[in-house]
Amino acid sequence: MADLGFYHHDACSGHDTGWRHPEHQGRLRGLMKALEGAMLDLQGHFTPVEGRPAPRQLLERVHDAAHLDAVRDAAERAEEAGSPVNLDPDTVVSGGSWDAARAAAGCAVDAVEAVAGGAHGTAFCGVRPPGHHATPDRAMGFCLLNHVAVAARHAVEEGLAERVLVADWDVHHGNGTQEIFWRDPAVFYFSLHQSPFYPGTGAEDERGEGPGEGTTLNRPMSAGLEPERYVEVFAEGLGRIAELGFEPELVLVSAGFDGCADDPLGGFTLEEEHYREMTRAVMEMADGAVVSVMEGGYDPDALGRCAVAHMKELAGSRP
Repeated sequence: MADLGFYHHDACSGHDTGWRHPEHQGRLRGLMKALEGAMLDLQGHFTPVEGRPAPRQLLERVHDAAHLDAVRDAAERAEEAGSPVNLDPDTVVSGGSWDAARAAAGCAVDAVEAVAGGAHGTAFCGVRPPGHHATPDRAMGFCLLNHVAVAARHAVEEGLAERVLVADWDVHHGNGTQEIFWRDPAVFYFSLHQSPFYPGTGAEDERGEGPGEGTTLNRPMSAGLEPERYVEVFAEGLGRIAELGFEPELVLVSAGFDGCADDPLGGFTLEEEHYREMTRAVMEMADGAVVSVMEGGYDPDALGRCAVAHMKELAGSRP
């Protein structure tokens, strides 16, 4: 069984969207409750680690300076007003949101460094807000900073991995991650997502451009299918990436659990065993070098169950 690093930071709980917002503080509570119940299975192979907030220079490898200023300034305004500020109808910033987003990105970076350096076999980042909709210059879809993109870019630029695969199984397409690596041949972006659905991107003919042409692969899927079909298409996508000759030295998972059958926003039908199967497929492709970063999942209990099943598989602990 591999040692699983569990990366977290208390600042992530300070992102206060209000309890009526789908991406509320109870999501982390649901994760921690489920994790507490799984400690016997993970005992001896699970290491909690407090990540370090990402410094601005790492964020600027992915995001425009003006975007970073806008998110930070909105958090400062929310703190002064004592009430949240909306960046768009869906995306809310509170006084603690800037620190939460930096902490989430930093956890992803620290986890990549640890796995690449052999300190952990695999890692899971239990963080919020989610990140994969954030583009270089825009916060959207509950996302402020793109944590997976920051970590992937860090891995490549610091020589931790020459080739990185981002495997995104969130029920929504990660338009931000796709845009960031659209022309980058070192980072392959693969997404399984519901379509038609927010944000409306992720068609099969979106394949990258210039030096990055062919390093984007989208598998849009209808809602309400048998869960095994989603698992099958996800595994087929990984097989297609191998056929294309892209051999990742590191895999980052944009681990959204809003594909769970109980999720109030998504229309997929996945349960714990299906996330275990998809995790096994990723592990086999990456030869174990996997860092997973939490994205969506809006039923706290379902999020906890599915995330823990995913973590058990990352640690090699099977029921």
